[in-house]
Amino acid sequence: MYVRATTRKNKDGSTVRYLQLAHNEWDAASGTSRPQVLHSFGREDRLDRAAIERLVASLTKLLDPAAALRATAGGELTFLESRPMGGAHALDGLWRRIGIDSAMRNLLKGRRLDPAAERVLFALVANRALAPSSKLAATRWIEHDAHIPGLATTSDDACYRAMDWLLKIEDKLAEEVYWQVADL
Repeated sequence: MYVRATTRKNKDGSTVRYLQLAHNEWDAASGTSRPQVLHSFGREDRLDRAAIERLVASLTKLLDPAAALRATAGGELTFLESRPMGGAHALDGLWRRIGIDSAMRNLLKGRRLDPAAERVLFALVANRALAPSSKLAATRWIEHDAHIPGLATTSDDACYRAMDWLLKIEDKLAEEVYWQVADL
């Protein structure tokens, strides 16, 4: 299938282009291929662009995301990757609702630890909940298999430092989280 453009000259000498959705059908009797018009979009200068956008959106729903991106984006964009984020997003909402993030940020104040330690610990918790694996495998999961809000990448060392810090603050963190959720 393709978009076919035909031109017509008016009496005043101006040209008008018409656009049609067409495909070629083989005519066995004549031994040639003949275009068959499936839909006429009308004059090019009077196109209903919103209707064409709805048609393209409807057709791209039938494709997988990578093929849809290639079909609609043209050559200037390249599909790099896709990561699931639903589970991590839901867990992050619960993490914030319970107040673990703010409790950890309060406990991080005045320390020389990386400010992303809270996000690293959340990523480790999300890994245990969504795709249980070792701490070493969790770093690969964080970088390649999941989208963790606020944490693009991490290292094994950052995970181990964050876990060491968690062991030091475990009692204080449990107390702060308890007082934040005691009235829920």
